[in-house]
Amino acid sequence: MKRRDFLLTSSTGLVMAATAASAQSTMPGMPAAGGAAPMTPWDWTDQNGLARFLKVDAAPLENEFEKYPRCPYCGMMRKAFSQSRHLIVYGDDAVDGTCSIHCAAISLSINMDRGPKVIYAGDAGAEGEVKPLADSAEMTYVIDPGKPGTMTDVSKFAYADAEAAKAAAGPDAKLVGFEEALVLAYADMAKDTLAIRARRAEKRAKAKAAAQ
Repeated sequence: MKRRDFLLTSSTGLVMAATAASAQSTMPGMPAAGGAAPMTPWDWTDQNGLARFLKVDAAPLENEFEKYPRCPYCGMMRKAFSQSRHLIVYGDDAVDGTCSIHCAAISLSINMDRGPKVIYAGDAGAEGEVKPLADSAEMTYVIDPGKPGTMTDVSKFAYADAEAAKAAAGPDAKLVGFEEALVLAYADMAKDTLAIRARRAEKRAKAKAAAQ
């Protein structure tokens, strides 16, 4: 199944599509017959939306960390989390680099009018301190509730080698493809966000107290 088809046919995609369709059908100020059509929601988001910062990049894998040093959604240094980072290349060659599948899910949510062409993920099973990227469509994700992950209490690391994924999996872990890993990332989004918010608030309070 193509990524765009999955994102449009999965439960998450259907909810987003239905919400968008409902909003469009009830837009205030719709013109009478013969009147000038208002700007479409997708044209408006192209000009004003949260994803305007994305840059077109024909060679996204070249000098990746120089071009995409930090995750735009949480601010973390992507090189430090190379084992969980993702790099999304959309159909219009706009590129988004995130620290994790958690933040990749955010990108895919706010770029609902862009279909992903390829989504790369760090190979957690590779040798070396900085992990290489691989096509997530060909990778095995280890969903392990016994290990915390990047931006999540349930780790979701990707492996290019299926045998390495099996070896890394804990007793309660399961092995899935990208599509199911993405659905699980969305399912965990609420509790993970609450936990992250609490941890960051505590760290900010400690830093403020230390500075006084």
